[in-house]
Amino acid sequence: MSQGSATRYPLVLVPGMLGFIRLVFYSYWYGIAEALRRDGATVIAVQVSPLHSSEVRGEQLLARIEEILRETGAARVNLIGHSQGALTARYAAAMRPDLVASVTSVAGPNHGSELADHIHTHYPADSAKGRLLAFFLRLIGAVMGLLDTGYRGPKLPVDIHAGHESLTTAGVTLFNQRYPQGLPETWGGHGPEEVNGVRYYSWSGTLQPGKTDRGRNLLDGTNRSCRLFATTFVREAGQCDGMVGRYSSHLGTVIGDAYPLDHFDIVNQSVGLVGKGAEPIRLFVEHAGRLKAAGL
Repeated sequence: MSQGSATRYPLVLVPGMLGFIRLVFYSYWYGIAEALRRDGATVIAVQVSPLHSSEVRGEQLLARIEEILRETGAARVNLIGHSQGALTARYAAAMRPDLVASVTSVAGPNHGSELADHIHTHYPADSAKGRLLAFFLRLIGAVMGLLDTGYRGPKLPVDIHAGHESLTTAGVTLFNQRYPQGLPETWGGHGPEEVNGVRYYSWSGTLQPGKTDRGRNLLDGTNRSCRLFATTFVREAGQCDGMVGRYSSHLGTVIGDAYPLDHFDIVNQSVGLVGKGAEPIRLFVEHAGRLKAAGL
């Protein structure tokens, strides 16, 4: 077995909104954790509240990190967060940098999501449309809870409003004022590589005609959803993955921000039905090698 991904510290995978570890036999990190393990890495996928604020999710993550350190004997962990999982990981690193060796944001809304802004404007929480959307999200969460075979901990709290507000531009701006570690000083730039002993990295994708609308994505309903969601973007119109803007995703060292991947392709969903030329698993394996080379 190769040891190219055998990092010094365990890789902890943190899911985004409505995230999970495994639904029956379907993994959130489809094929990714297995590929990293085959290449020598210690990989742990964690569960936090599927619908809640980044701070609440971050506190849950900190508790899980402490368990992982006790279980593995490791001194620190490498956090890899997808979507809101990136904000969750950033919070944990800001609060306890002594426990975190690195934070990697994968399609993280590090400056907010224009989709969340659109929903905030057109589906306010106190409106009929807002209440219907909240009901729909609760229903999805309940069904996922019934199908969940990857989490055996205590029931996690849900706050749909707090979760949504945590992803708006205004909500993330407040978050960034409190936890600025790794953020670029200029829009579209790189952030500091290291803050308080924690390394920061990011990568993301964009919808690209001829690539992300071809290949196996033709059979993928989530890609069609991302294309619909992308129509709500104004500042980063044509420069988003359907849910997060290209430049909004920047954090620390930007490995890449225009891979031919929609917001779900980037973690190899759905069931690996990704677009033409997309290799999301390779990005994770390469990044594990990058962390290993950095002594992490």
